[in-house]
Amino acid sequence: MVSSAYGIIPVRDKKALERFIKLPWAIYKDNPYWVPPLIDEEKKLFDRDIHPFHKHAEVELFLALDNKGNPAGRVASIVNHNHVNCHNEKAGFFGFLETIDSPEVCKALLDAAKKYLKEHGMEKMRGPASFSSNEQWGLLVEGFDSSPVIMMPYNPQYYEKLLLGYGLAKSKDLLAYYVDQSIKLPDKSARIAERIMARKEIVIRNPDMKNFKKEIDIIKEIYNKAWQHNWGAIPLTDEEMDYMAKDFKAILDPELLFIATVDGKPAGFSMAIPDYAPVLKKLNGKLSPLGIMKLLWHTKVKKIKRLRLITMGVVPEYQKRGIDVIFYMETVKHSRLKGYKDAELSWILEDNDLMNRTLLSFGARVYKKYRLYDISL
Repeated sequence: MVSSAYGIIPVRDKKALERFIKLPWAIYKDNPYWVPPLIDEEKKLFDRDIHPFHKHAEVELFLALDNKGNPAGRVASIVNHNHVNCHNEKAGFFGFLETIDSPEVCKALLDAAKKYLKEHGMEKMRGPASFSSNEQWGLLVEGFDSSPVIMMPYNPQYYEKLLLGYGLAKSKDLLAYYVDQSIKLPDKSARIAERIMARKEIVIRNPDMKNFKKEIDIIKEIYNKAWQHNWGAIPLTDEEMDYMAKDFKAILDPELLFIATVDGKPAGFSMAIPDYAPVLKKLNGKLSPLGIMKLLWHTKVKKIKRLRLITMGVVPEYQKRGIDVIFYMETVKHSRLKGYKDAELSWILEDNDLMNRTLLSFGARVYKKYRLYDISL
């Protein structure tokens, strides 16, 4: 229980931020599935001078302390002005939520987040969002018996009960699909892909890594057009795309990134990345010289066996032409040639009927489910 002598404190200095970042190690100390983030990367995430998200958002971090002054929970309150302007919705967000199994602590944290959002003119609170749909989104509500893949969240099972007990209600589910080597792609899909690939106006290619900046500009154009009408999606700024591209370039397998053009115009892209989550587990938050050796060992010697198909999109005017089918077919073909054993395809909105039907027809199955919640302020 949070003592009134300590209660909720805002994170305003380096010491408090360190406690905020390291709290999950206490929450998950006996959980074999949690994947620790890199501490240095977490610090960059919250640094207003480094991470470009802060240029169009206001973020306040809160810690809950017990009666001995030890952290018992944390939360971030987020006002994303790009979301407000893009969706004409005064929705603020809570994210980075971690708490002991205590309704009192959870309530104190969410009360602090709500108060901050109301003071900044928001009419609704949604989450968990860390920070937005372009980063980690949602609360795990199904699929607790395995670790998350890279850049996907994990949380204790009791979090759902705490959020519902607070009065939050479901807003939207996000689905994660699983596929393995046993999948047999439908012959019909293969024939469709062959016909489309034979059409001269449609070109599917891998990126030119020597001109990576130019390729990122193309991907950014596709990304912002393809997702512009998706629920909760917000366009990436130039600075955000450049920041993300720098991170992705370090872990990217160019043979699993596909760009589609139609008559030379950017039409779509698909990207799968190796699942570095098992390596992050071994590093336990620290990329020291020993950590770098572990990283090299697992990536170069043992090799990563799982992929995450992290994003796929086709701009509206080129949708329903089978370009998405080609992306799936090419990803499966190249991943098998490179020795990957299985993959997660995540995340997909529960009401994205076209994509969900396509994945199910390919033999993929939903094995994890993430949920966003809303509450009026």
